[in-house]
Amino acid sequence: MNLTLKIWRQKDANDKGKIVEYKVTDISEHMSFLEMMDVLNEQLVNSSDEPIAFDHDCREGICGMCSMYINGQAHGPDGGVTTCQLHMRSFKDGDTIYIEPFRANAFPVIKDLVVDRSAFDRIQHAGGYISVNTSGNTQDANSIPIAKDIADEAMDAATCIGCGACVATCKNSSAMLFVSAKVSQYALLPQGQVEATDRVMNMVAQMDAEGFGNCTNTGACEVECPKGISLENIARMNREYMKATSKG
Repeated sequence: MNLTLKIWRQKDANDKGKIVEYKVTDISEHMSFLEMMDVLNEQLVNSSDEPIAFDHDCREGICGMCSMYINGQAHGPDGGVTTCQLHMRSFKDGDTIYIEPFRANAFPVIKDLVVDRSAFDRIQHAGGYISVNTSGNTQDANSIPIAKDIADEAMDAATCIGCGACVATCKNSSAMLFVSAKVSQYALLPQGQVEATDRVMNMVAQMDAEGFGNCTNTGACEVECPKGISLENIARMNREYMKATSKG
C-alpha cells in the first residue's frame, strides 16, 4: 500500500506544533501500525530528518503506552485493540491517515505523539493499593471465599491498562472510567475494604486536582476502551463515593 500520513509534530511542550505530511510506500497489510511507523522513521533517519517520537513498549496490548489518536479515534478504527494491535489491513491503498497525540490538559504533549500520562500514576498513588498485614497473622488470599461472579467483575475492572483512551475520547477529557476501574477492582474484594473510604475519596480528589473533566454520560469512553471497561464501574465508584462521604 502507498499511504499519505498527516502526523502531529511538536518539538517540546512549549512548541506550538503542527501537522506535517509524509508519504510511505510498499506498506504490507500484514504490518502492525507501529511497524508502519518504524518504516517511516527509518525513512526519515536515512534522509537525515528527525524521527517521529511515539511511545511503545510491549507491543502486545498490555502496557497501554502506544496511545495514538488515529483518524479521529483513540487507537484507530478497530474496536477493542490498542494502537500496537492495529494492523494496516484496516486501511486501503491510497488512504490518508491523520495521527495525533491524545488531547487533554492533564496529558501535556512531551514531543510529537508522546504525552505525559503521569497524572494516572499520581491517582494510583493516592489510593490504588491495599494494606498487607505483616503482623504474623497474614491470611492467605486463596483461603478467602469469593463468589465467582464477584471475582469475575473485579478481574474485568483490573484489566484496565491505563492507556488513557477514555480521556482522549471524552469531550470533557474525563478520567472517570480509569479511576472507577481502579476503585472497583478493590471495592469488590474483601482485601480492599480496609482502605475503601479513603481510597475513593483520595483518588477522586487527585483526579480533580489533575484537571480532568467531569463525566459526560455519553459512554464514548467505554466504546473506545481497548479492554472494554464497563460504565458500570463509574456507577459503582459513585456509590462508593456517596458511602464514603456519608461516613463523614
